[in-house]
Amino acid sequence: MQIAYVIGARPNIVKIAPVLAAARRRLPDARHVVIHTGQHYDVAMSAAILADLAMPAPDHFLGVGSGSVATQTARALTRLEGVLQEVSPELVVVSGDVTSTLATALVCAQLRIPYAHVESGLRSFDRTMPEEINRIVADEFADLLFVHSADAVENLLREGIESDRIHFVGNTMIDSLVAVRERVDARSLAHELGLEPRRYLLVTLHRPALVDGPLLFGALDRLQTVARELPVIFPAHPRTRKRLGERRWQGVLVTEPFGYIDFLSLEADAAAVLTDSGGVQEETTFLGVPCFTLRDNTERPVTVTAGTNTLLGLDPERIDDLLPALAARRSSPGELPELWDGHAGGRVAAVLDNHLSPLVVR
Repeated sequence: MQIAYVIGARPNIVKIAPVLAAARRRLPDARHVVIHTGQHYDVAMSAAILADLAMPAPDHFLGVGSGSVATQTARALTRLEGVLQEVSPELVVVSGDVTSTLATALVCAQLRIPYAHVESGLRSFDRTMPEEINRIVADEFADLLFVHSADAVENLLREGIESDRIHFVGNTMIDSLVAVRERVDARSLAHELGLEPRRYLLVTLHRPALVDGPLLFGALDRLQTVARELPVIFPAHPRTRKRLGERRWQGVLVTEPFGYIDFLSLEADAAAVLTDSGGVQEETTFLGVPCFTLRDNTERPVTVTAGTNTLLGLDPERIDDLLPALAARRSSPGELPELWDGHAGGRVAAVLDNHLSPLVVR
């Protein structure tokens, strides 16, 4: 029996690593094949995080690289098709909402290969976001839909997804964080960078709606004002770094992306995080760090309910509200969302075992 795991971008790797580890333990006689599309190829965004999470080197690397969504999707489709035909897996496992996720769903649907989607059911209800389209398509054709919050279950049922395809397992991204937590706590990267723990703002911005137009520069201008009171560190995604060019902003330290352990260390020690990333909203919820999301919506409303995440809207001027909100903050975040406990990967593996067991000759 062969199970293929498709990764392509940093978030995929974080979400799939616990599933792969648990499935290898649960299904030791199966061949577990890792396929990396190469959507992310920067060392910190790919190779380093594989090492941090003790994932094996991919069995197949497709070298999709950068480009427009259409270009990336086309390359991923054609290259995945050939590899999946060669491997001929009984099941494919994919996660998240990136271009590689969409390509995997389409290829599996066309080749009639069953697949499982980890992190199903998330909805921003904003179809101008490429990620929203990717989520909807991936969920529509998936045989197994692994869900990490109750609202995601409701979204899928509302869309007509059969309940027996839906499995509430928890958040595999939190599994990865829990697995490296001791290393994160020992890292203390803030000290190395001359930053005082709980006395700096961590920023991560990468989505096209913010980065591809003038809003990015408006955000950096506002961050200069914040930096007069609270130092700002901004590890920039490669596409964001390209847009920023050589320009400098006073008090804002723009850096290359950090590896997984290093970034989590900065995140855990930050006074607050400003982001447009879905994964960061979840990590800060688990870490109890105030998060401010520079978007009009979130596909992770459970993070807002938990009390750590505040939606600012897609408006750089709202960054001015960040410091007053921190000063007025009195309450601690509430309880963690259900099943965000570091054991989601094992629950996924149990479902995979149950699903695949009829195919195995005992």
